Amino acid sequence: MEHIGAAQAVVTVDDFDREPTFAELNAIELESPLILAEVDLLDAQIMTLDRTPNEVDQQRIRRARNRVLAARCALANRTTNATGGAA
Repeated sequence: MEHIGAAQAVVTVDDFDREPTFAELNAIELESPLILAEVDLLDAQIMTLDRTPNEVDQQRIRRARNRVLAARCALANRTTNATGGAA
């Protein structure tokens, strides 16, 4: 029985087979409020897929949309302030 090994002398690491860098983790942490707000909006929309939305459902979706917009605004302001602002 023969041993089957890699034909290459050195096997390089694929970009998809690595852990996230500290910069990528910080970016995810910075965007997490927006991600959570978008998940809440998606949950509110999913709840109304199989039925006609009532007033409470419409209010829940409207509030979730407002949270997404507020999180996007906060993230945009945070990144603008970090890069030195707009000209």
